[in-house]
Amino acid sequence: MSSEQKKLAVLIDADNSQPKIIEGLLDEIANYGVASVKRIYGDWTDTKLKGWKNLLLEHGIHPMQQFAYTTGKNATDTAMIIDAMDLLYSDKFDGFCIVSSDSDFTRLASRLRESGLIVYGFGEKKTPKSFVSACDKFIYTENLRDDTISEIDSKTVKQKETKESPKEISKDISKEIRLLAILRNAVDDTSDYAGWSYLGSVGQKIANKIPEFDSRNYGFKKLVDLMESTNMFEFKKEDAGYKTKSVYVRCVRARNER
Repeated sequence: MSSEQKKLAVLIDADNSQPKIIEGLLDEIANYGVASVKRIYGDWTDTKLKGWKNLLLEHGIHPMQQFAYTTGKNATDTAMIIDAMDLLYSDKFDGFCIVSSDSDFTRLASRLRESGLIVYGFGEKKTPKSFVSACDKFIYTENLRDDTISEIDSKTVKQKETKESPKEISKDISKEIRLLAILRNAVDDTSDYAGWSYLGSVGQKIANKIPEFDSRNYGFKKLVDLMESTNMFEFKKEDAGYKTKSVYVRCVRARNER
């Protein structure tokens, strides 16, 4: 991963996106840079968007209110396009992430690219080809990962069921599952063909997605110590110059699968 992080503006069309994609979406965006701006657009008085509301604060996404003044016209799209141009002219960003399955953003994507910025599109497989082709890279939201959390969830529950009551499990398991998923996803996303990841790249990937992440919050001074405590990873060190070592990490699962 490059030491110089790209600054990205993330604009989400709430009318044409599903709340369940948010974890996978932000995780994917962290592969490409830092989400310096995260905005989501919609009419928040509409009950159809209630699924999004509980997620906004948790993920630091700023809701942009747009009333549907005229029937048959998509005011949300217009607001997103206007804001995108304002952000473009600020000269503060290296790229944009446009989250929608609507072809109305085709011209916007083309215009941003004409200005030399990279455009990542995110939408369902029903997204019109015109919008897909207008982006530098387009990721179908059906492919965004949620399997890792589910897999860790089932394993962790089975391990705890023999030791704790259901009430005790429910109190702390969600935090543990989320931590394990964050660590393993970061390693998976930065690994080479053999499953090894440079520890620095793993830390940067986590920081891109979760700025507040700190291994000290879990009682460990360093990230490597936290990861070692989970028994989910193996490590190796390679010479990197005078009296220095580069640390690499791999999921135990990856080793077993090879």
